[in-house]
Amino acid sequence: MDSMKKAVIYCRVSSIGDRQNTERQVADLTDYANRNGLEVEQVFEEHISGAKRNDERAVLQECINYAISNRVGVILFSELSRCGRAVWEVLETIKALKDNNINAYFQKEGLSLFGADGKENPYLAVMVSVLGVCAQLERDNIYYRLSSGRKLAIEKGVKMGRKVGSIKSKEQKQEEYAKVIRSLKAGKSIRDTSAICGVSVSTVQRVKKEFAI
Repeated sequence: MDSMKKAVIYCRVSSIGDRQNTERQVADLTDYANRNGLEVEQVFEEHISGAKRNDERAVLQECINYAISNRVGVILFSELSRCGRAVWEVLETIKALKDNNINAYFQKEGLSLFGADGKENPYLAVMVSVLGVCAQLERDNIYYRLSSGRKLAIEKGVKMGRKVGSIKSKEQKQEEYAKVIRSLKAGKSIRDTSAICGVSVSTVQRVKKEFAI
């Protein structure tokens, strides 16, 4: 297959569980791929805070390395913020892809690193910088509002933090993730375990770390 027709999808949400999932991102990007003659080889899903640095986003790094190793033509992102928490991180990711002749498509912004003619988008870096600064300002405003609300709640005597009993014991986790633990102990990779057990890659990584497998 022509490498430029090969694609992978990278999705990220901030929380684990029912509150957020990557289903909508995957569906929208898969639809885009189908309409543009792209064959999606892999879907990389990550559940991690948007405040985390890129070197803490194991699945993002795995996605980029996979694209480089397998000569994938394009990585599909739902939006710019999915490939970095700060402007410089987004630009760093884009440069790594550019250096390896891998395109990047950002659906929300409708931007691509390379155009249909294979030429680099000369305005992408400028647009990333502007959009990144706007996103950072919005994050700062959200943080300010949350901090202000938390301070007011404390002043009113509202108890903060987790509800009693909401933290699972290690024994409960061992029972809940028994299949994941067995798969890892059998020598299966994190990604294979994720597929076999029907859980996210980040969940497998967390279990592997917590149980020192």
